[in-house]
Amino acid sequence: MNVLRRLPLLFVLLSAAGSSYAADVHIGVVAPQDGNFATLGAEIIAGANFEIQAQKDTATVVDEPCTEDGGRAAAEAMIAAKVQVAIGFLCTETLEGALPRLKDAGIPAITVSVRSRILMEDAVKNGWPLFRLAPVDTAEAAMAIDTILKNWAADPLALIDDGTIHGRELVGAIRTALEEKGLKPVFTDTYRPGQDQQIALVRRLKKAGATRVFIGGDRSDVAVIARDAKSENIPLAIMGGDAMRAADQPVPLQEGVQAIALPDYTSLPEAQPTVQAMRAGGIEPDGYILPSAAAVQIANQAAESAKAENKAITDKLIGTAFQTAIGPITFGQSHELTENAYRLLEWRSNAFVPVTTPSN
Repeated sequence: MNVLRRLPLLFVLLSAAGSSYAADVHIGVVAPQDGNFATLGAEIIAGANFEIQAQKDTATVVDEPCTEDGGRAAAEAMIAAKVQVAIGFLCTETLEGALPRLKDAGIPAITVSVRSRILMEDAVKNGWPLFRLAPVDTAEAAMAIDTILKNWAADPLALIDDGTIHGRELVGAIRTALEEKGLKPVFTDTYRPGQDQQIALVRRLKKAGATRVFIGGDRSDVAVIARDAKSENIPLAIMGGDAMRAADQPVPLQEGVQAIALPDYTSLPEAQPTVQAMRAGGIEPDGYILPSAAAVQIANQAAESAKAENKAITDKLIGTAFQTAIGPITFGQSHELTENAYRLLEWRSNAFVPVTTPSN
């Protein structure tokens, strides 16, 4: 964490040194520096700072208090600093306050975090220049639906959730879409989370004839269910959602359990040069560090291309294939990612790895 604590000073030095190497792109970095989100803000600043130095760009760092007033103040600060692209943005409230002024100033914003569908609908309606590396909040369910239809459509399927808002809405969206396609689950239920054992539940799954189950719940509950199914000799293929990306405790996850989740960016082939360079510099690329570096790469490539073609940066952000530390990125006319970032992963040898072929 020493590297992260030095980041504000690093940015002062970076901006001050900009004229010595005639950097072309001035990037605004918006991230919390105090409060509950300070650690996540430090990740954003770390990733952005690393790539800004690598690209020989300059930066203005703006604190993000996660309020609409704070968003308006952040926008005014970036306009005064004459930034060309703004990246970061952990909070919806910041964007709601900042985007109208950023639109007037022609400064596009790239968020690494905010997933609100309503915010993006407002942005498109109002012409706000918002782009996001975070997947839309319906993308997890969309990938689960597609995967189940491809891999499990011929098998007796169960859908269960833990009763939380996310778990219930995720499973509800999956169930509705599957039933519209004529695929009706043989078993649906809401289980009680946080239990030491789920033997009764797995026996009910067996009685219903289910051989496949999608679970809208956290990793610890999925691990208990998988363990108890194995102990009862009940063959059950299990898939969960993005909540599976959590600590493997207290019950270890069984081999072969699957998850619809965002990949570990540090494992991607495209990420390796950046990952190795960061680690050589004493930065472990956790959390938002790689996505923030990717946002800077996108900002740099879009700004350079816009300058060469005498176009607005916002125009170049749409439809351009950017090469980044988290893989190729393209924003569509909706300003959303053109490809679903979620993937089908499988737990193998203490890590989630991509599933490249349909599973039996």
